[in-house]
Amino acid sequence: MGYPAVLASLSGPGSSPLPPHVKPLVNDFSLQVATVNGSGSQTANSVLLRAIFQMGIPVSGKNLFPSNIAGLPTWYTIRLSKDGWIARKRGHELLVAMNPETAADDAAAMGPGGVLVWNDAIPRPSVPEDRIVYGVPFAKIVEPIVPDAKLRRLVVNMVYVGVVASLLSIEMKEVEAAIQGMLGRKKKALEMNLAAARAGFEWAAANLGKRDGLRVERMNKTAGKILIDGNAAAAIGSMFGGVTVVTWYPITPSSSLVESLIGFLEKYRRDPATGKNTFCVVQAEDELAAVGMVLGAGWAGARSLTSTSGPGISLMSEFAGLGYFAELPGVIWDIQRIGPSTGLPTRTSQGDVGKLATLSHGDTRHVVLFPSSVRDCFEYGMLALDLAERLQIPVFVASDLDLGMNQWMSDPFPYPEKPIDRGKVLSAEQLARLPKFERYRDVDGDGICWRTIPGTPHPAAAYFTRGSGHNEAAQYTERPEDYVRLVDRLAKKYETAKTLVPKPDVEIRRGSEIGLLAYGTTHWAIVEAREELRREGIDPSTFLLRALPFTPELASYVAAHDRVYVVEQNRDGQMADLVRLEVGAEAGKIRSIRHYDGLPIDARSVVEGVLAAEREGVAVR
Repeated sequence: MGYPAVLASLSGPGSSPLPPHVKPLVNDFSLQVATVNGSGSQTANSVLLRAIFQMGIPVSGKNLFPSNIAGLPTWYTIRLSKDGWIARKRGHELLVAMNPETAADDAAAMGPGGVLVWNDAIPRPSVPEDRIVYGVPFAKIVEPIVPDAKLRRLVVNMVYVGVVASLLSIEMKEVEAAIQGMLGRKKKALEMNLAAARAGFEWAAANLGKRDGLRVERMNKTAGKILIDGNAAAAIGSMFGGVTVVTWYPITPSSSLVESLIGFLEKYRRDPATGKNTFCVVQAEDELAAVGMVLGAGWAGARSLTSTSGPGISLMSEFAGLGYFAELPGVIWDIQRIGPSTGLPTRTSQGDVGKLATLSHGDTRHVVLFPSSVRDCFEYGMLALDLAERLQIPVFVASDLDLGMNQWMSDPFPYPEKPIDRGKVLSAEQLARLPKFERYRDVDGDGICWRTIPGTPHPAAAYFTRGSGHNEAAQYTERPEDYVRLVDRLAKKYETAKTLVPKPDVEIRRGSEIGLLAYGTTHWAIVEAREELRREGIDPSTFLLRALPFTPELASYVAAHDRVYVVEQNRDGQMADLVRLEVGAEAGKIRSIRHYDGLPIDARSVVEGVLAAEREGVAVR
């Protein structure tokens, strides 16, 4: 039977009418693939995601993988949402069970009416009668396609792509296009994977009678959009932002940011005449060395960055203080994961917020950007480099594993139009016109001093860069009044930063007593939760925080509501505490909703947290 005939109706050959308890779900469900790490499932799952996306259906993909060795369980969830929701959805309606170790638990987690596509080479999970089970002989289907047994275990995953495509009416031409897009340059792999997907599709069409209500229908909600992960988006933005020096020490989940950036730099940042690099990438011996190189490069006039995660941030503490006190520019991307200690390297978190705000010893306040989307990652790749040089400080960008390593749907990124902002840098010509240059003298009243780049051909350009006490002329001092003037000026610089960081997105619902505050990826759960809360009779305002320092909009937002729920992905409510410190007398309005199990936060968790707190009148743990 040809593909068009199979796709013509919900039911395939030999199908029976849907049972009364089976509810049709079109473009509005989640499917989960449970397999093992290192089996080639990543390619197959990406093909499924992209095929659905190419049919115009809004999708999001979440990868849950082990943090140690190949062969351990891994899960991938694709959410289809006709309404465009892209946060994680609690639970799933379809399970592809390929891993014998987890099949029983995976099947038990499904709700009534769930659909199980079961690899008949593993023990069949015991499920209630209201679950719909399709047994598929994946090994037998792939065997004639791939003679090599070692290759077979990698290609078998593409068979479930074909089976799922047939069951859900995913157009096979879109599956083939997705495979072509991913493997087009590898002829042998392309042919095998195309054959496996087609075999799975045809076998399912001929042998599986459609008994469930799940299917997809072509929509037009993804036209012109792209799929990209946050780390790749950050890499592109950093390249456009003019980064010259990149240093790093590999650490999950940040490694792919620098790996992507290396690829872009090698492709686009070579001198066309000589073929030589116009950039420098250094893999350091550890994170401490990496950030030291960043600050050294920034001092020398290069635009520089590093990428790390929580354990690396911990090691960078002393250098962060040096950069703040000696006023050295540099960018640090923190792709957050669960801690403490080494924690869970492949689980997402927002647990570094409190640390980033004041990293180092003594009185330190850092600028921190909070991207919530891949578009933000792209734009903050440029903005962070500008802010670092404008403010002459280390700037942190607090992303997370969910945003950094998962595929997100987005509009294409706009081509940058603003020129690079190098901040207050004096040239030799400008120095020649000045009666005197003092590196740490605030002549403009904004807390930001003028600087020179090493090698500037003027005798007045030189100064001592000190991590110890210094006065306006960069001279060593231990005079108490000199130190007080210095740190007070740095505090004034932080006030100036409030005028330069991104403003929050605020939507005030007139008459609402309740406000929701999100930052980073909690935003998407809140967007969806707001609609659910409205159905419960609660119409909350929303506030998307984009950066530290807080801007005046925060105090106004808290003043306008009786209760403000700060939604975040850490145990201790770190952002809620920072907000309380900021709003002072109105701190009693701040309540906390926390999600910290390592899974991306879902809308239902937000709804349940708000409803419980409203009933009990207490903060939620």
